[in-house]
Amino acid sequence: MRFELLDQDVAMFVGDDHESVACAFFDGDDALLVDTLGSLDDARWLRRVLCEELGKTVRAIVSTHFMSDHLAGLSLFPDALTIAHRHYRHCFLSQNQRVDRFYREPRLLFDSAMTLRWGRHELRLIHNPGKTMDHLSIDVASADLVCAGDNIVGNIVYLSKADPELIRAAIERMRQFGRRSVVGGHIGRFPAAALDNALHYLDQLQQAVVRIRVAATAQAIDDRIAAIAIEACLAPRVEPTGFEREWHRRNLDVIVAQSVFALDAALAPRAVQA
Repeated sequence: MRFELLDQDVAMFVGDDHESVACAFFDGDDALLVDTLGSLDDARWLRRVLCEELGKTVRAIVSTHFMSDHLAGLSLFPDALTIAHRHYRHCFLSQNQRVDRFYREPRLLFDSAMTLRWGRHELRLIHNPGKTMDHLSIDVASADLVCAGDNIVGNIVYLSKADPELIRAAIERMRQFGRRSVVGGHIGRFPAAALDNALHYLDQLQQAVVRIRVAATAQAIDDRIAAIAIEACLAPRVEPTGFEREWHRRNLDVIVAQSVFALDAALAPRAVQA
């Protein structure tokens, strides 16, 4: 577990479970949380540090997306105003590893955008579907950061059941904010270059899979996709973490199981002819 002050009134918590991330914004002794980590043990640690050691009271919780590995602490702050996108339930029901005991109905829902003033910060909550249809990006100009949720995973992306084009568009939208730091839903904080690196990874992975699907025999496709090395997809001078390696392997499993990029491969000959 890791605690880090990102600014005088902004803190980041990284749990052990899935290296899930929560951020806290302070207004005096009041705190607004973005996500609440991935296990009850991690969430209890978060509450202990935030409430007992720092003396803060959690008044509001914003969910970047409603997947269980970011919701574990909702029940620990029963008086907090919970905020999510209107499609939160679609996200919760569509995830691969649902934990129903973490579920708590949000009290405030919105559609496209919402702005919250919290202390000296203005938090812009922007619907930015990518990894999930309910995904939010939280743009905080005064802290020079954006909370990206799971639209990036460090310097890569995780496809899961998402449309890769939606993930690409979500990252491009975050790039337009022009913030110096990006707080991911996992691992921690990254420089803005992580957005470029994630796009590079997605592009290289797609190109590698399309080449295999176009050129390989049907019997060889799955094995060749499973053998794509993460190093072949990473941006120059990016060294993969263990977490990124694990989720790259999961991407390869997803690509095989769900025939990801098969449409792109089918369209590739048309693009050449044009």
